[in-house]
Amino acid sequence: MRNIKLVFWGLLALLSALWLAADSSALSQAGFFALRNAMVQYTGIVAIGCMSVTMILAVRPHAPERLLGGLDKMYRMHKWLGIGGLLFAVVHWLWTQIPKWAVGLGWLQRPARGPRAVLDNPVEQFFMTLRGAAEGLGEWAFYAAVVLIALALIQRFPYRLFYKTHRWLAVSYLVLVFHSVVLTKFSYWLTPLGLAIALLLACGTAAAVIVMLRRVGTGRQVEGTISNLRYYPTLRVLEGEIEIPHGWPGHKAGQFAFVTSSDSEGAHPYTIASAWHDAERRLTFIAKELGDYTRTLNERLHVGQKATIEGPYGCFTFDDDRPRQIWIGGGIGVTPFIARMKQIALRGSAGSGQSQAIDLFHTTTDYAEEAIAKMEADAKAAHVRLHVLHDARDGLLTADRIRAEVPEWRDASIWFCGPPGFGAALRREFAAQGFPVTQRFHQELFAMR
Repeated sequence: MRNIKLVFWGLLALLSALWLAADSSALSQAGFFALRNAMVQYTGIVAIGCMSVTMILAVRPHAPERLLGGLDKMYRMHKWLGIGGLLFAVVHWLWTQIPKWAVGLGWLQRPARGPRAVLDNPVEQFFMTLRGAAEGLGEWAFYAAVVLIALALIQRFPYRLFYKTHRWLAVSYLVLVFHSVVLTKFSYWLTPLGLAIALLLACGTAAAVIVMLRRVGTGRQVEGTISNLRYYPTLRVLEGEIEIPHGWPGHKAGQFAFVTSSDSEGAHPYTIASAWHDAERRLTFIAKELGDYTRTLNERLHVGQKATIEGPYGCFTFDDDRPRQIWIGGGIGVTPFIARMKQIALRGSAGSGQSQAIDLFHTTTDYAEEAIAKMEADAKAAHVRLHVLHDARDGLLTADRIRAEVPEWRDASIWFCGPPGFGAALRREFAAQGFPVTQRFHQELFAMR
């Protein structure tokens, strides 16, 4: 989260500083309309800058993933920048519209315009002929973006419709690129601000085309076949295995992949619940009935069905040098820990033992003896100390209970996957005890919208 905040506020600060450097006198000019013109330029530049980075992140590029701590964090950044860009766009629109309304109502008097300066630059002359079209199209693209972003933020809006409508933001963005190129103050383009905006617009445009052509992640996709399905009715969980004959590069435990079983529904992210064994070439996924799509998986999927897998993604990979690790899996959040136990057991059978002491706390509302027995077998094979807490029987898991079970908790790293509110509460409790949560509390933010 720290890196997300640094990059988010750093981008806003950088764009603001570049704008001030490009137009240092903008805020010192006298008169309301001079201020209005400066604010229109500033808010427009920050808005399109945020939108450009949002569009770039939408194509799941490799480089930012490690910087931000995983694709889950990158999508959180994507969301923040989308909201930030929208807010600046709203303010930009208000700066353009409110003075017009005020003049129409007689509250403001527009300053008299002198003769228009003669433009010598042919490019600037050309842009001037496009101003009317850029203003009109940009306004309608803004309205469309407001609606589409609002739909994306409404969790009750079905994923299958979100998947179809969210791509239209790429079209709105391209129209806003045209709007920005034409209406950005011409003198800015030969400054560092202009170079930065030009680079962002170019990369954002390329990303928008990739989104429109539905080519996101195609370089990391492989084809597979569903080979086994097992449903746990008590848990409302479906476990599936997908055979991958070739192409999968392997993965680390804790990573996830996007799985597409229906073109109309699109790709859904699932944590991989198995270690990679090149001789078997099989991936296991576990899905809990949580949304409109996952509730129908048991009826939709069948053995022999084709599926497309894209990945692997994520940095929740248990990489540290601490002598002890504490794992906390809330509900279906136990999945990455299952994969890690299988990976440790596989390494042990190959002669590479596990040196860290590990405690796994699994807290669950639903309880199935069969599933717990499989987890106990995995824990035994990996030499992991397992603590299973059934909420109705054992009560809720707290930081105090964890510290009581693991007296050496100060020397450990903590890996959490589960409900965000639960993770935030544990993080606060451990931070209050002096635990360095920034460095050693790792939390998966498994939300793609």
